[in-house]
Amino acid sequence: MKKRIIPLIIASSCILSACTAEESATENNTSSTAITVVKEDAIAIVNGKYISKASLAQLEQEINQRSPNHTFPKEKLIEELIQRELLTQEAINKQLDKSAEYTERLQTVKDSLLSQAAIQNFLKSNPVTDAELEAEYNKNISVSGKEYKARHILLKSEEEAKIIIKELVAGADFIALAKAKSSGPSGPEGGDLGWFSAAQMVVPFSEATIALEDGKFSTEPVKTQFGWHIILKEASRDPTPPSFASVKEKIHSTLQHGKMQGFIAGLLKPAKIEILLAKEAEVKAPADTATGDKNRTEATNKTTETVIDTKSSAEEIQQTVTEAESTTKKSVSDTATKTLETVTPLN
Repeated sequence: MKKRIIPLIIASSCILSACTAEESATENNTSSTAITVVKEDAIAIVNGKYISKASLAQLEQEINQRSPNHTFPKEKLIEELIQRELLTQEAINKQLDKSAEYTERLQTVKDSLLSQAAIQNFLKSNPVTDAELEAEYNKNISVSGKEYKARHILLKSEEEAKIIIKELVAGADFIALAKAKSSGPSGPEGGDLGWFSAAQMVVPFSEATIALEDGKFSTEPVKTQFGWHIILKEASRDPTPPSFASVKEKIHSTLQHGKMQGFIAGLLKPAKIEILLAKEAEVKAPADTATGDKNRTEATNKTTETVIDTKSSAEEIQQTVTEAESTTKKSVSDTATKTLETVTPLN
């Protein structure tokens, strides 16, 4: 084996930081339980220290998860583990594991691993069931509603819109007027918005579209936060929902995310949390001057906002869950040729 530092040791330094720290913790007896490796379970021996087969498997898994399109020969991975072991032994020989910086960083890694373990344990104990998946799918299918194909002409004022409506009533071509007059991004395409559901549009626009007959345009300007619209409803249809199998994974991810956020919200609710930034800000703020008073006030206001944000974390997380559910509804019913991003030309 060539005694050289292979590129992998650099590329994997960040990828494997948690794994390396965990092994280092075992080496210097900061862990309460030592991992004993016997020769039968080892892939190499470095200065009398066994490197386990499990460490190689974990390294392969880490690389596969973070860089699925990159593969390395097993010999290179073993060389990487040997080099890391040599570096670990060198650090211990120089008592770098006794430094304050190492201890602080090790605690950070432990906290990170434990927080991940808590989430994984919760999700393992509260898995998303097939019944939940099917119920979510059926719920979203039942509320998917109709889809509409429309065009619009977006104008800055009601007066301009009324003038355009008069031209349309007189027989002007809607597409030509949209190309010439619409201020929206869809103007060059004749105001074409494609197919969309009512939920994908702002309420005034959706309501006006639903009220129109197919092939008819609005005879009164429709006001939204984007301006004044003249809408041409070209067609409507009952959407064909995607199959359960095609969206099952997306629904699973959304429900799992919701469970996790609910779990964290449950931890936040009874927690006693105190933000200490106010005391630091007060100490640093200049005293007995107008500038000092201003700085103190600004610091206190910022701290107050931080406290409010912390207290409202549970509510924000619950809102995230609601938004996640909304995302699932969109993924289930989204058979339109253009999604909300396509409809964005309203602004």
